[in-house]
Amino acid sequence: MTDPFHLITEDCAYRRSVEEIDRTVSFRPVELNRDLERLHAWFRTDHVRPYWDLAGPLPELRRAIAQKLSDDHLTPYVGRLDGVPMSYWERYWPADDPLAEHYDVRDGDQGVHLLIGPEEYLQQGYATHLLRGIVDLSFRHVGTERVVAEPDAGNEAAIATFESVGFERRDTFYFPHEDKDAALLVCDREAFERSGGPTVNGGTGEVGRL
Repeated sequence: MTDPFHLITEDCAYRRSVEEIDRTVSFRPVELNRDLERLHAWFRTDHVRPYWDLAGPLPELRRAIAQKLSDDHLTPYVGRLDGVPMSYWERYWPADDPLAEHYDVRDGDQGVHLLIGPEEYLQQGYATHLLRGIVDLSFRHVGTERVVAEPDAGNEAAIATFESVGFERRDTFYFPHEDKDAALLVCDREAFERSGGPTVNGGTGEVGRL
């Protein structure tokens, strides 16, 4: 599936000022040489290791990130607060993903993976606003009416964050592709807007043209 997004600047795919935290949330596409060492540090932290199988040596991570960057169904991002890199995100098309075997996928569905890197950004309320941003970016594609996620069923903090922006838990299933029990979470456009998410035609968001 061809990704419809284009960068609004050389460095930024999405940017939005968030009054509640007095911060600017932004996302830029991952660049292998620029981001490899910071990603390596993040994937090896204690709060990330249990949920991502990317804590190996640097050459292994280089190959894994290079593969992600060459994958047409997935776009990796670095999430930032006031321009400071502090999180990793993936926006992907479930119709072209192993997840399609585990729910009633639609062609326009998009999926989200995430992690917060430095520990000092945890439990500060930032994840909710970053997640709102990536879901907002996903809904800028006119063919997308649902965004889905499949976090580890035991990751209660992540599930609560998804639910705070309009996701509903629909199922729990074993996901052999990632060797985990996963919670299927689904957010439709109306639920996102009811939760306080920015709308496509409103707010202060800046995104690439469709």
